[in-house]
Amino acid sequence: MAALAHDPLWPRAGDWPAWAPGAHADAVLVGIPTWRTALSPGQAHTTPAAIRDALRYYSADALTRPDGSPLTVLDAGDVPEPDGAGEAAAMARVAELASAASLVIVLGGDNAATVPAALGSWGAAISTAGLVTLDAHHDLRDGVTNGSPVRRLLEAGLAGERVSQLGIEPLANSAAYRARAREHGITVVTRAELLSTPIESAMTAALDRAASAGGPVHVDLDIDVCDRSVAPGCPASVPGGLSAIELRTAARLAGAHPAVTSIDLTELDAMRDTPDQRTIRLAALCVLEALAGLASRTGGVSA
Repeated sequence: MAALAHDPLWPRAGDWPAWAPGAHADAVLVGIPTWRTALSPGQAHTTPAAIRDALRYYSADALTRPDGSPLTVLDAGDVPEPDGAGEAAAMARVAELASAASLVIVLGGDNAATVPAALGSWGAAISTAGLVTLDAHHDLRDGVTNGSPVRRLLEAGLAGERVSQLGIEPLANSAAYRARAREHGITVVTRAELLSTPIESAMTAALDRAASAGGPVHVDLDIDVCDRSVAPGCPASVPGGLSAIELRTAARLAGAHPAVTSIDLTELDAMRDTPDQRTIRLAALCVLEALAGLASRTGGVSA
């Protein structure tokens, strides 16, 4: 990344202090660079570092509470080799971070990262937990791939009636998986339905539904939910998906909701992005939107 100009009156985002065991913060970033089980082989493990670089193009000025005090944000680095046998270690790291921060932001990796991100954040509270996905796909496939995280979370004990999926593209799914979603009581809002329902309304309803049992909520921001023109770095993004501002709005609402303890950004392969890095930069902006939402919550650094 080229050197960027320094302006003391324009604080850059990123370059947050490193998290260490025992540290507490409002939010902690962690990379879970899953990629080995992807249905569309690529190099999604390069994405967390690319997002961190892109953060520095933007300002940290909005990451302050209404009283003017800044958020405390730390970076826990990347979990090594999180696929396969390494998934348990990734889950344990998220659990450790969730106990030390109000919000854990996971930088994927492909969508397989959602499993350790959610399970680590929920811990023993999975029986009351909720999930919101912004995704073109149901992710209910059999097996262990980036196409199976929602099915795996359901099998781990997540209640389907507290799962909402926004932005589903029917032409990128199948009747079998639509039926599976119905069987589990998952609330599905298609991309076409979002044309008449503002993302603010759909996201607020989904978050409240996910939090209805009083447990922690995980939000999966699968960037392939976006239109391919703004998310070319996502192998499975389709023409007609969400706009960049819709995803950014959803990220801010997720960060602002008091029940949300973890958010992931997934299904982005930095090596497939365009030279202008439009997909990576969108992911970086979603990180900042989530943090700005967190700043609007009451309270300070987790004790």
